[in-house]
Amino acid sequence: MYGIIGYPLLQTFSPGYFNHKFEQLGLPLTYSKFPLAHISELKALLAREPRLLGLNVTIPHKEAVIPLLDELDDTARAIGAVNTIRISKGRLKGFNTDATGFTQSLKPLLQPWHTHALVLGTGGASKAVTYSLQQLGIAFTLVSRSAAPGQLTYGAVDKAMMERHLLIINTTPLGMVPDTGHCPGIPYAHIGRQHLLYDLIYHPAETLFLGKGKAQGAQIKNGYEMLIAQAEAAWAIWNSH
Repeated sequence: MYGIIGYPLLQTFSPGYFNHKFEQLGLPLTYSKFPLAHISELKALLAREPRLLGLNVTIPHKEAVIPLLDELDDTARAIGAVNTIRISKGRLKGFNTDATGFTQSLKPLLQPWHTHALVLGTGGASKAVTYSLQQLGIAFTLVSRSAAPGQLTYGAVDKAMMERHLLIINTTPLGMVPDTGHCPGIPYAHIGRQHLLYDLIYHPAETLFLGKGKAQGAQIKNGYEMLIAQAEAAWAIWNSH
């Protein structure tokens, strides 16, 4: 058995993807949703489901789960967030495949002028994105609702910032089904044809954030390919032991 933990897990791609994969491969495996309102419920889940061999981790537990793990791989430790857990002989090892998925889907779209990025949001998903940007040599600025060292508020993003940062990545859940009428509060009027807008959200396929960018002539990309790539990387991890 495999599964995904998060909360509330109203929209999740993983069960359908993996159960179809298991059926296609003829494997006697199942993949289920395990909504955990608090990460402290993980211990009870593991006791209740002793057949679990691996878990995916999503909002809001990607960082909070780390103290409950026995081991982290180097990438997950560097990022500070986990989206995949391998369970073996009662031990839990954490990995991060979000960075792999993001990098694989972003690289073919990059142009020489994509040297600076605005990263919208500062949660667990943004940590994987910023790790990937560092590996790609792209400078980035974090944007959040609250001011803090090393990050801007949305109100501080002005015309000059938009013109300098031609790659804009939404790592927040704003615009996800069912709240499709929302988007991050940046000045979209200053987006142009050299901009690339990337949204980690995949449902809907075109969020309001992406739609506003497309209306200004920007290239847009949703998170579906990233999702496929990170899922396949998780499957490789579960099969590597």
